[in-house]
Amino acid sequence: MPDNRSTGNPTIRKTSKKRTTSVAAEGTHGASQTSLEARFAESHSNLNPRRQRLIRAMLDTPEETFYLSSREMAKKFEVDAATIVRTIQAMGYGRFADFAADLRRHFVTRITPYAVMKATAQKKGSLADQVQDSLDRDVENLNVLKSGVDADQVIELARTIRRARKIAIVGVDLAASLAYFLGYGLVPLGFDAETLVGSSGQIHHKVRALTSKDLLIAISFGRCLRQTMDAVLMARKGGVPTWGITDSDTTAIAVHCDSYLCASIASPSAIGSYVGPMALMNSIMLTCSLIQSKRSLALLRQALDEYTTGDRWFEEPRRARG
Repeated sequence: MPDNRSTGNPTIRKTSKKRTTSVAAEGTHGASQTSLEARFAESHSNLNPRRQRLIRAMLDTPEETFYLSSREMAKKFEVDAATIVRTIQAMGYGRFADFAADLRRHFVTRITPYAVMKATAQKKGSLADQVQDSLDRDVENLNVLKSGVDADQVIELARTIRRARKIAIVGVDLAASLAYFLGYGLVPLGFDAETLVGSSGQIHHKVRALTSKDLLIAISFGRCLRQTMDAVLMARKGGVPTWGITDSDTTAIAVHCDSYLCASIASPSAIGSYVGPMALMNSIMLTCSLIQSKRSLALLRQALDEYTTGDRWFEEPRRARG
């Protein structure tokens, strides 16, 4: 199955090694309670039946509400905006933005490919409208990434890559394509990068061989896949520096990696969109090449003949003269 999807804030941040997470009570569907569910349970007695139904509707359909403003949410549930504001205040939120952030985190935990596909299928409009909506969401992901990116953090990762003796990049299922892309791009620049996308046993053996002089880059989104997180936890235990690429500052990747970068994979598609992470990795590889430009040029010059005169490229067969 594909890596879990999310729509977290597409910014770049650095975590603290002292960061911890609390153990939540069991919530719906056998999963731990989200912050939003916990607040709803605690404030239940402060909410009249109408407000309880309103919050329950939001909890049950986060894929349809996480991106809405207070006015848009009011329109969807056929109430006035003041009702939305008063309801979230009764739950203890000072601002709608704080409530919206918890709703996004709730969405990350509860979303499934089925829920995304169901919400998309229920939208009104033609197939052409859906195509446009998908492209619009990709453009939005790129615009938010562009406005929120911290270039200094990208440079910090590039410098960490440059210092590392070996770079191991872990990605599972669909995220394997991202891991392969990053690893393939770093090798021609002279970095000893290896993509770890095989079985759990193979990945574990490779991670155990890493040292404090190496670097582990882990890629996973939403609830994060166990195989990827096992590699992160094993690397941390062995003193290996870790960087994550994920889509929210609340994911397991963000919590457990030394540092991390975020890019949204929000999409009307059930498999998500990797436009944002791909753009982020393009910026990483560009920075890696420029941070040691002389070395990069020298290595690329060695492959110049292959690109200009070799048999790398397809050529139409010559026609025999009649």
